[in-house]
Amino acid sequence: MIRGANRVNLELALRMTEAAVKQAYREGARISVAIVDDGGNLVSFQRMDGAEISGPVLARGKAYTSVALRRPTSELPALTAADGELAGLAGAGFVCFGGGLPLWSGYGETERVVGGIGVSGGTIAQDVACAEAGASAWSGR
Repeated sequence: MIRGANRVNLELALRMTEAAVKQAYREGARISVAIVDDGGNLVSFQRMDGAEISGPVLARGKAYTSVALRRPTSELPALTAADGELAGLAGAGFVCFGGGLPLWSGYGETERVVGGIGVSGGTIAQDVACAEAGASAWSGR
């Protein structure tokens, strides 16, 4: 069982969404941001005024995908290409472009994914920067 600072809780998830939104303002983007736990269940979500209508679905999908595959979603375009290691994965609930990051806990053999953050609404670079800003709240917990 994961306890305390090694799990995604509402207080921490809210700090992460806040950090991502602050970065979006700096980037000039209007985003949606989702935080999920280790089962891909939504813990926190925010959508900025004027953000794209697809953002809620894509942000949550990026967060889920990063947890399920235990990797940043920015790595997936090459892996899901026709000749890639994960060809054919795109779709079926997986969002395979940048803006999703897994949240890791522990080190070495105890390291595991305990949640994820997903951002959508800006350019891919903006989504990644906002997700990284949100994830920094996890790292600094």
